[in-house]
Amino acid sequence: MILDDARTLADKLKASEEYQTYREAKARAYAQPSTAALLDEFYALRMKAQAASVAGTPDAEVSEKLQRLGELLQFDAAAAEYLMAEFRLNGLLGEIYKILAKAVDLDLGALEA
Repeated sequence: MILDDARTLADKLKASEEYQTYREAKARAYAQPSTAALLDEFYALRMKAQAASVAGTPDAEVSEKLQRLGELLQFDAAAAEYLMAEFRLNGLLGEIYKILAKAVDLDLGALEA
C-alpha cells in the first residue's frame, strides 16, 4: 500500500545523513540560550515576512530586520551550522516533493523556479 511506502520513506529520511546532521546541529545551537533566542526570533520574523509576501504586502522593515539577524547568526558557528544543515535537509525534501509531483503530473509552477 502506498502509505506503507510513505512510512518506509519517512524511516529512511530519519536515518539519512542530512537529517542526522540537522538534528545534531539543532541540538548544539539550541543548547546555547542566547543562540536559541536569536534563532526563535529569526524564525518568527521569517514567518512574518513570508505571510506579508503571500498577502501581497511585503514589509520592508521586517525584511530588513530578518536580513540583519540572519547576518548576525552567520557569526555564531553553532547557528550557522544549524541553518546550513536545515537548508540541506529542506533541499532534500524539496527534491522528494518534485519527484512525487512529477509522478502524478502536478504542476509546481513557481515552486520550480
